[in-house]
Amino acid sequence: MKSVILHTDGACSGNPGPGGYAAILRYGERERAVCGYACETTNNRMELTAVIAGLQALRQPCEVEIVTDSKYVADGFTQWLPGWAKKGFRKVKNADLWQALLEAAQPHQVRFTWVRGHAGHPDNERADRLACEQRDAASKEKAATMFAG
Repeated sequence: MKSVILHTDGACSGNPGPGGYAAILRYGERERAVCGYACETTNNRMELTAVIAGLQALRQPCEVEIVTDSKYVADGFTQWLPGWAKKGFRKVKNADLWQALLEAAQPHQVRFTWVRGHAGHPDNERADRLACEQRDAASKEKAATMFAG
């Protein structure tokens, strides 16, 4: 089974507001970035979306170390998700994304590593820059649609 490192981050202006996400997949010397945005979202939704997008980009089952600066995502997956699933995700914020994350993780062996954000970790800083670029693109699109028509 291939071993992949997945660095993720999400960014948002306002909460809710325009947001972006980035997932950087690394397998040996190979690297791929998956990024995107939403015009109206929250930071937690972008953090979750980054992990989902990264896992969905994998073409076969892998061992995946997910490196994130989001305690919400890391603790949610490792501590809270089993209980939420047992209760049918009732009264869980972002239930749609937690369910999507559970599905995306299913074929893989995943483990989470939390890193402090904005603390000089090169791959976390890069994921942050990419997520912020996407957030800025969402802001521009949102502004353009507000003044169109």
